[in-house]
Amino acid sequence: MTLLLIVLLPFLGALIPPLLIRRGRTVAALAAGAVPVAALALLIPLWPTVRDGGVPRWRIPWLPQIGLEFDIRLDGLAFLFAALVLGIGVLIVVYARYYLSERDPMGRFYALLLLFMGAMTGLALSGNLLLSAIFWELTSLSSFLLIGYWTHRADARDGARTALAVTGLGGLALLGGVLLIGRIVGSFDLDVVLASGALVKADPLYPVVLTLVLLGAFTKSAQVPFHFWLPGAMAAPTPVSAYLHSATMVKAGVFLLARLFPVLAGTDLWFTLVVGAGLLTLIVGAYSAMFQNDLKGLLAYSTISHLGLITLLFGFGTAEAAVAALFHLINHATFKASLFMAAGIIDHETGTRDMRTLNGLWRTMPYTGVLAVIAASAMAGVPLFNGFLSKEMFFAETLAVPPGVAWRWVIPAAATLYGVFSVTYSIRFVYEVFFSGPGTGMPKEPHEAPRWMRIPVEVLAVLAILVGIFPNLIVRPLLTASAAATTGGVIPPIELHVWHGFNLPLLMTVIALVGGFFLFRRLNVLLSVRGGYVRSVSAKGLFDDGLFAVLRMARRLTRTLETGSLQRYVLYFVLAAIVLAVAPVVRHGWPLGAETSVPADGPLIAGWGVLVACAIGTVVWRRQRLVALIVISGAGVMVTLAFARIGAPDLALTQLLVEVVTTMLLLLALHHLPQEAAAGSSRGRLVRDGAIALTAGAGMAAITWAVLTRPFSSISTYFLENAKTQGGGTNVVNVILVDFRGFDTLGEIAVIGIAALGVTMMLDGLHADPRGRPFLMSRDRTPLILTSIARPLLPFALMMSVYIFLRGHNMPGGGFIAAILTSIAIMLQFMANGIPWTAARLRVRPQPVIAWGVLIAVATGVASMLYGSTFLDLAFTYVDFPLIGEVELATALFFDLGVYLTVVAAVILMLTALGALSSDAAAPDDYASEGDPWRS
Repeated sequence: MTLLLIVLLPFLGALIPPLLIRRGRTVAALAAGAVPVAALALLIPLWPTVRDGGVPRWRIPWLPQIGLEFDIRLDGLAFLFAALVLGIGVLIVVYARYYLSERDPMGRFYALLLLFMGAMTGLALSGNLLLSAIFWELTSLSSFLLIGYWTHRADARDGARTALAVTGLGGLALLGGVLLIGRIVGSFDLDVVLASGALVKADPLYPVVLTLVLLGAFTKSAQVPFHFWLPGAMAAPTPVSAYLHSATMVKAGVFLLARLFPVLAGTDLWFTLVVGAGLLTLIVGAYSAMFQNDLKGLLAYSTISHLGLITLLFGFGTAEAAVAALFHLINHATFKASLFMAAGIIDHETGTRDMRTLNGLWRTMPYTGVLAVIAASAMAGVPLFNGFLSKEMFFAETLAVPPGVAWRWVIPAAATLYGVFSVTYSIRFVYEVFFSGPGTGMPKEPHEAPRWMRIPVEVLAVLAILVGIFPNLIVRPLLTASAAATTGGVIPPIELHVWHGFNLPLLMTVIALVGGFFLFRRLNVLLSVRGGYVRSVSAKGLFDDGLFAVLRMARRLTRTLETGSLQRYVLYFVLAAIVLAVAPVVRHGWPLGAETSVPADGPLIAGWGVLVACAIGTVVWRRQRLVALIVISGAGVMVTLAFARIGAPDLALTQLLVEVVTTMLLLLALHHLPQEAAAGSSRGRLVRDGAIALTAGAGMAAITWAVLTRPFSSISTYFLENAKTQGGGTNVVNVILVDFRGFDTLGEIAVIGIAALGVTMMLDGLHADPRGRPFLMSRDRTPLILTSIARPLLPFALMMSVYIFLRGHNMPGGGFIAAILTSIAIMLQFMANGIPWTAARLRVRPQPVIAWGVLIAVATGVASMLYGSTFLDLAFTYVDFPLIGEVELATALFFDLGVYLTVVAAVILMLTALGALSSDAAAPDDYASEGDPWRS
């Protein structure tokens, strides 16, 4: 249960800051910061178990039919990432309190940040590959919201869309790879998958699996050519950038490489693809970073380069390289987060991030300058800082490439060149901001940031120094545990020493430091050459061009198909259905059964005849809309009688009540339309439509005949036998709705609520013609007879609704039927007494009621999970009450309550939307002059 709380706390905590923001920004920040602190307080006590090789886990079945479990698993790798996500998350919360302005909605920011934190924590601790894919997509969605947090900025919206498009497509590829892994292994359980590496690599589908998984990892971790989304994400607030680059979004891709390392690594194809992508990203990112004028742009491209470094190390496929990758991942999180926060301080206190404008800040911001120098030194790999140690390990691994590799010496040469570039952009970050120029010409007078805004940077800077000097004391245990989880238990000797003697990696470091210094001295020359002779190919430009091409094609297709004609849309739909139905018949023949006749008695034939007559009448009188509505309602009544005849009273009652509600709503809709439809179609179109209709009707009749003339086995026997024992009710239909297929019902009520909101939004802003009085309404807006009947009828109808609601688990009734009956009673009040009179007495806004209804239904399902069962696995018991006897108590009652509230509120919302439109059309001397409380 502790592991579950670690994952759920950020999601639950996301609800708190928006509620507390009214009490002040500091209160909201404290509430947001308490969430990761509490999660860390639960995580840290588990460290001794993880350090000793234990793997705590908590899981319950979710969808066992497809192998999906809510499985939370904590090994060394998961502990490392969870600690990074939560630990740096605390610092980001503190930093954001002082970075965001008074105009920024801080409550929303902290809610999104905690949602992002929860998605990353869930991804790190997932013990099921399908669950990992779910959290993977949650990271993409939450990062989309964070990147586009400043919605008023076009670059933020564009950056968010690009990030979502690229990482979302990668997520689809990853899902395909995960499904194939599950197919090969026979399970999505992470323990089983990690133990089946040989099986996966021996399978013929291994190249496909590897390609799909790497597409997911490369898009998320911004590997070339998918790197272009990351610089665009810099339009987000700096706290988001610091978090995204150091511990969360972009680290998800390399986490995936580490997690599936025992399953996919160690083949030539792995080496070629992963090392190739990492090497290209390493150089392209470092080279591009040198020429960025924006501080965050420089750091973004440096992040791309460092992610390429980590990817390259994993690509080597050895345990030693995996250790080096994990070590650099830890170090990169510390110095990159501190650098981004330092850049945010500079921007916050000077009003700009442009290095061409920034200058001489050492005089006015020396404390920030010291912190920036420490972090930049760690990024450059200067000795006595943490980046130096992991970069030394990286250089050593590039020299250990097996002799059989054709491009063996290209890798260390490229690594050294990367080192030169990284030193160059690190020096540029420090020198051009703090030491060049007189310290003038900036938009704001520079000064040091508030004390608490600097504390997160100080913490990370101190860690960079301590790890650089005392690596064995600070980071070795964590590195050992995470390496064991990554390599499948193979723990190579981990040499963490400040001094390794004179060797080739040290020589590569010296070349990088000296070469980077001299390259910085000549950077202006290189800038002019690059600007004058080198034509850069923008991956973002290619992506935008492709996107615009797709949009142009979509617009052309939309203009062709979307003509605004409902008749044409129905035509396309019916033609497509005919083609799909005819294709298998042509291929396999007509599946006619052996039975040549189906028994039918007189009442059945008479009912069929009435149905046919109503259908034909609807077509004949289609232009007279009121008549057509009355005739088609006759078809609904016949369906009700059919349900009653075959012994389905629940369905009959539901059909009848739904028929009444829809007829009343359609009457209100027709209230705004002419009495007769426009002129009919031409003779040629009538012939065409008639032929299509006859073809479709004959096809449906043939399908029905094929079903009725062949034997079939019904699933009804199962429900009849198990409704009482497993669902606790004798009303089989209601037990199916709230228990056996409760998840379907939950989705349906959500759709009903969304549809009601959609109707309201579509009608909002529309105004009926005030010059014409609706043809269905008389001048007497509240007829005396109707009012006299409707008002006393309401309490009786509500009492009957309560009775039907309570008895629904064992007799015909239930939440949906009770909701429809209540809706009819309230609708009658609207029609009899007018909208202002009825709405003023309801005094309840339908929108929150819809939300509460869905939440109650969801909470009923979640409660069953908390007690160790599956989602929406409802419980029941029987209690003896004095003088009453045995009474059944079932959790289905609460689920039915959610259904009831949602349906009633949805009908009222649609009704008031149509009614408000009616009040707009009323004459000034009518009831519209009373005002409409629903529109106020």
